[in-house]
Amino acid sequence: MNGADAIVKSLSQEGVSCVFGYPGVAICPFFDSILKTDIRTILIRQEQCAAHAASGYARITGKVGVAVATSGPGATNLITGIATAFMDSIPLVCITGQVDSTMMGSDVFQEADISGACESFVKYSYIVRDAAEIPRIIKEAFYIAGTGRKGPVLIDVPVDIQRQQIRHFNYPETVNLRTYKPTVNGHAVQIKKVMTQLERAKRPIICVGGGVHLSGASGEVLSFIDKNEIPVVSTMMGLSAIPTEHPLFYGMVGNNGKPYGNRAMNDADMVLMVGARVADRSITQPDLIEESKVLVHIDVDPAEIGKNAGPTIPLVGDIRHVFEEFNKMELHADYTDWVDRLDGYKDDARNAKRHRMYQREDDMRANRKVFNGVNPPEFIRSLSLAMKEDAVYVADVGQNQMWSCSNYIARKGRFMTSGGMGTMGYALPAALGVKTGDPSRQVVAVCGDGGFQMTMQELATVAHYKIPVKLVILKNTVLGLVRQYQHYNYEDRYSAIDLGSEPDLSLIAQAYGIRYLKIEDNEHAAEGIAAFLEKDEATILEVTVDRDELC
Repeated sequence: MNGADAIVKSLSQEGVSCVFGYPGVAICPFFDSILKTDIRTILIRQEQCAAHAASGYARITGKVGVAVATSGPGATNLITGIATAFMDSIPLVCITGQVDSTMMGSDVFQEADISGACESFVKYSYIVRDAAEIPRIIKEAFYIAGTGRKGPVLIDVPVDIQRQQIRHFNYPETVNLRTYKPTVNGHAVQIKKVMTQLERAKRPIICVGGGVHLSGASGEVLSFIDKNEIPVVSTMMGLSAIPTEHPLFYGMVGNNGKPYGNRAMNDADMVLMVGARVADRSITQPDLIEESKVLVHIDVDPAEIGKNAGPTIPLVGDIRHVFEEFNKMELHADYTDWVDRLDGYKDDARNAKRHRMYQREDDMRANRKVFNGVNPPEFIRSLSLAMKEDAVYVADVGQNQMWSCSNYIARKGRFMTSGGMGTMGYALPAALGVKTGDPSRQVVAVCGDGGFQMTMQELATVAHYKIPVKLVILKNTVLGLVRQYQHYNYEDRYSAIDLGSEPDLSLIAQAYGIRYLKIEDNEHAAEGIAAFLEKDEATILEVTVDRDELC
């Protein structure tokens, strides 16, 4: 057995059934060895997308995703995908080929210090120096990636190490890392403190983040909310953990959140941050939370607790285990008045929104402005309601993300997007990873024409492997969110935002042999959505959007 065989056999021991990657000379021994197994290889058309696809796979299956690339530009192309996964705590093992170990450091052809380049956004990285160490390294990498605060781990393997012969293959049964001991069970004393404080509180609110999805804790959190009738809001990454129409759910918070959700956070006397980083997109003024209310921060990563806001009660532990303990306890409290107040906020906001819509129509008539195309919020609400209940909606980045976050109706499905890094082009490769991981689920990716053109080459992957991903392209011919920012902050001095009408999406679809549909106005939106969703095959839906539409 050589080093490459050891890598592949180790992946089999970890139950890996699929890897996303792109070969090159420095990783060819690995791709040769994988032919001896049942592990499926998906040839991605650009390495960044291998990491995004592995991310989608990991998020839907709960397993560690695997991305593979060669040395030099292959490895450096992975970096954006690795950073995206790191910011959103997605468990990946990324394996890169490297030049011959005897030549490392001499700037030979396609050498890049990928371990050094990725240092700030991986949980851990390895440079393999001895093929005999591969089973231990793979075992540790999967353990590190998939436990505690999940995230990407990099393994850089020189090509001569992949060819190096080893006498014995011993795959470890356990991992014992002296410096890495993630906490799973929350401290019993802290759990009791939280429940005691909840009984004292008059206006508590729970804010769920992406950690709820990562720990598979949606059911436990929802049971706790229903049992005790505590209001709940969400960060962007926590969307779909709670159904949108749940009577105690008050929407997403933050700069682009629901006004009644933000108002609920402001007026609460106790906030439970659950699996959320207290980052700037959700909590713009963390100091105010510290000063005016009891803050409970529950997270599996102790480094996150207190980083942006000092909690009254810190609670380190896996979200699912913590809420299992919460659900065993009785809470004697009545928050009826508080819920009634929040329902009033929600009604006021919805009435104000209707008023703004009427005002917009009056302004359009007065200014003779006619918005061409489809109304994005209405379209996204209709699309999400027409999708299957357990469907997966993958949003890209830009105005389409803001419209999606505000108008997607979560039922039993999942909402996914790039949150912390805000990586344009994420949606298509992530969606094909989701569909590969769970073929039974309907998967719809939504992007703008800017983000689409960053990773449109993955249509070839979709077509070649017959992955029935559905892709919506909201086409407004501009970089919409940048244009909107320039509108508000640079007095309509628009710079480098015009995409033009190219490419012709119907011809792109034809080139890849993918079904194509188009919706140009609100009148035909419903029938267009129905046609888009009716067949279980890859489909592109072009949706015309006016460039002056704002989110």
